[in-house]
Amino acid sequence: MTDVTDGVLHTLFQSDQGGHEQVVLCQDRATGLKAVIAIHSTALGPALGGTRFYPYATEEAAVADALNLARGMSYKNAMAGLEHGGGKAVIIGDPEQIKTEELLLAYGRFVASLGGRYVTACDVGTYVADMDVVSRECRWTTGRSPENGGAGDSSVLTSYGVFQGMRASAQHLWGDPTLRGRKVGVAGVGKVGHYLVEHLLEDGAEVVITDVRADAVRRITEAHPEVAVAEDTDALIRTEGLDIYAPCALGGALNDDTVPVLTAKVVCGAANNQLAHAGVEKDLADRKILYAPDYVVNAGGVIQVADELHGFDFDRCKAKASKIFDTTLAIFARAKEDGIPPAAAADRIAEQRMAEARSGQVLGKTAQV
Repeated sequence: MTDVTDGVLHTLFQSDQGGHEQVVLCQDRATGLKAVIAIHSTALGPALGGTRFYPYATEEAAVADALNLARGMSYKNAMAGLEHGGGKAVIIGDPEQIKTEELLLAYGRFVASLGGRYVTACDVGTYVADMDVVSRECRWTTGRSPENGGAGDSSVLTSYGVFQGMRASAQHLWGDPTLRGRKVGVAGVGKVGHYLVEHLLEDGAEVVITDVRADAVRRITEAHPEVAVAEDTDALIRTEGLDIYAPCALGGALNDDTVPVLTAKVVCGAANNQLAHAGVEKDLADRKILYAPDYVVNAGGVIQVADELHGFDFDRCKAKASKIFDTTLAIFARAKEDGIPPAAAADRIAEQRMAEARSGQVLGKTAQV
C-alpha cells in the first residue's frame, strides 16, 4: 500500500478523526462509476448526508474527503437536533464529463443496498434533478424535486441558516443582531452563496463577492450593481474594513496562510470543513476573530432534506432553521464559560448528544435481554 492509503486507514481505525462505522467502495465499470460511501455514526438514527461529485486527484483523496465529510455530518445533525447520524458519499470524476443517468442509477443501487443505514441528498456537483434519478433506484433519497415528492433545492435554507449564524455573531460581538452597515465578504456565490447575498442585501449589509466562475459573479452584479467584486479569495480576505468573512465554496478556507491575513472580525460561512487542520480554531481565537462553527450554521439544508422524509413542510423547516440563531449564541456562551474556542464548544455539545444516544441504545439492549 502507498503511504497515502496507510494515512487513510490510520484515520479510519486509529486517529481521533476516525471511528467510522462503515466505509463502502463502489464501482460499476459499465457506467464508469467510482464512489465512496462513508457512514460515521448511526447513534442518533440513519446516517444522513449529501453526495459530492468531484474530480479528485486520487482515489485516496476521495476516501479521505468522504471520511472527513461524514464525520462532520454526525456533528452537524447532532447540533441541528435531528434524529440522524452522519454519512457522506463522493462520486469520483468531473460531473461535466462523466455524469449520466445510467451512472446515477448505478449509484442509487449501491445506496439502496445499505438498507436505509445511509440517506443521501445533494452536495457539490449534484442537483435536485440528479436526486430524482437516484431515487428511482433508492427510496432513501432526499433533495428531490417537488414533482417527485421532494423538497427541492436545499440551498435555500442552507443560506438562511448561515444568515441566522451571522445575526447571532453580530449579536454576540456588537450587541445587535443585524448586518446593517456591516461589510461582508462572500467567497463562492454558487448554489448557497447567491442566496446568502440576497439575505445580506435585504438586511442592509455592504457586500463584496468573489468566485472562480465569472458567470456566477455576473449573475450577482447584473441583479445588484452595488455589490463589489474582489479579484480572488486572497484579495477578499485582505479587504480593508471587512467585518465578516463568509467562505461558501470548498473546505480548508481557514489555514496557516489565510488566518494571519484575515481582516474580518467574524468568520461565518456555508462551506464544510473550513478549518484546514486542528489548531486553526485556536489561531482564530488568538487573533480575536469570532468563528461560527461551519457545521452549525450551514445546517439549514440538512434540516430541510431530513424533513422531506416525513412529508415536507417549508414553514416547519424554516422555523427549525431559525433556531440556528439560538444554537450559535449558546455555543458562544459555552465557549466563554469553558474558556475554549467556539469550534471546540460545539464539538463538546455534539459529542455529548451522540454519547447519550449510544448510552441509551446500550441500556435498551440490556433491558431487552
